[in-house]
Amino acid sequence: MAQSTLDSMPGASTGTVVVTEPLNFWGGKRVKPRQEKNAEPVFEPATGRVLCQMVPCGAEEVDEAIQSAYAAYQKWSKMAGMERARVMLEAARIIRERREKIAKLEVINNGKSIIEALVDIDIAWQSIEYYAGLAGTLAGQHIQLPGGAFAYTRREPLGVCVGIGAWNYPFQIASWKSAPALACGNAMVYKPSPMAPVTAVILAEIYKEAGVPDGLFCVVQGGAETGSLLCHHPKVAKVSFTGSVPTGKKVMEMSAKSVKQVTLELGGKSPLIIFKDCELENAVKGALMANFLTQGEVCCNGTRVFVQREIMPQFLEEVVKRTKAIPVGDPLLESTRMGALISKPQLEKVLGFVSQAKKEGARVLCGGDPFVPSDPKLKGGYFMSPCVLDNCRDDMTCVKEEIFGPVMSVLPFDTEEEVIKRANNTTFGLASGVFTRDISRAHRVAASMEAGTCFINNYNISPIELPFGGYKMSGFGRENGQVTIEYYSQLKTVVVEMGDVESLF
Repeated sequence: MAQSTLDSMPGASTGTVVVTEPLNFWGGKRVKPRQEKNAEPVFEPATGRVLCQMVPCGAEEVDEAIQSAYAAYQKWSKMAGMERARVMLEAARIIRERREKIAKLEVINNGKSIIEALVDIDIAWQSIEYYAGLAGTLAGQHIQLPGGAFAYTRREPLGVCVGIGAWNYPFQIASWKSAPALACGNAMVYKPSPMAPVTAVILAEIYKEAGVPDGLFCVVQGGAETGSLLCHHPKVAKVSFTGSVPTGKKVMEMSAKSVKQVTLELGGKSPLIIFKDCELENAVKGALMANFLTQGEVCCNGTRVFVQREIMPQFLEEVVKRTKAIPVGDPLLESTRMGALISKPQLEKVLGFVSQAKKEGARVLCGGDPFVPSDPKLKGGYFMSPCVLDNCRDDMTCVKEEIFGPVMSVLPFDTEEEVIKRANNTTFGLASGVFTRDISRAHRVAASMEAGTCFINNYNISPIELPFGGYKMSGFGRENGQVTIEYYSQLKTVVVEMGDVESLF
């Protein structure tokens, strides 16, 4: 029963899968909802058909999951780092073994192309493997004090951490949040997006199979109300949230009431700056990677593409030619490079941004329309043709607001000083990029960018070793890299006196 959906994946195709198993997981097993009320349909983006029902968890269920996680934390936190590492390495191995099946289920629930989903699953197991490697290295320091006294520090876990995920990278984000949490000795209760609830429970089953204590990684389904219950629960020590700025503010506000630690990975409107001395072929490829991965539904996308005026005609010609050639269609076909957007409302929202851009004077060079694939089973899917906008200005809605769809806004610039000022003129600060052959300029621009990441002569690569997170309203805290250990642990100082107490009294 536990793996029946996953086991059916090899023979599955778009439009054939129905998920019937419970999507909650705690106490080491899937858990049926107490009541079926308030169920929300979950859609298959490529067809528009209902994939399953998502029943939100209420207060009792949330409490049950957190108590289950707390009991597991008591056991897991007492294990040596190397013992935890062995279990985590086994989880990574199982994911690697089942990558094709998990990727297929991810595509059916999320709509992205299978080519991308396979990379996402690889990044997920790499994340768990990476933090398994760090688990055994967690250590404090010894400090010698006068008179033979000394002190030492202990890096200790926080307790039960909550992860709240987004719908664009469902399985990968669950791994990004749980891997460092578990490596440090914490437990995690994870709430996936209500639009992509299907694969997080697969990760929970894999952790269980690998040997974690029952309850160590729990999954609760739900929307804003369930998220609020998690943020307010007294046994939760930390909340890590990936999503929009308005929801991030609410998470921060709710968590502040009981002074919980918070990591926020929020939206972006990142600049990609292309200088005239760039390698144009690479710059064009970089701009496509910066805008069209996962149908443009990526928080760190470089959606404001600043191109030096002298090369604007050549750049536009090439980028439009390649954008028109992107194969849109059935996301389970290996030839597809762009699948379906997550939902009908999201598709309509993105198309609305394109029509607003036209009203404000932007010129659509290609795409920006609903796309209907030739395959009849995809007629109800949420597809659109990737769009390039020219004649954009900094004050346009399409340049200021996060669209979260396959829409590239191209803007001309003249000087380095001018473009840095314009690039930084945003409330966001998640990522940035620069294409140039001038090494001094590349590092100068990178140092000037008010963003958590700056790509030089590339864009949207995310090796697990590199810290990822935002400046300004794109959030704080980091995911990935060694530094994330500090966000899932706390430091205790122990002071040892070897002689007599010197008292003032």
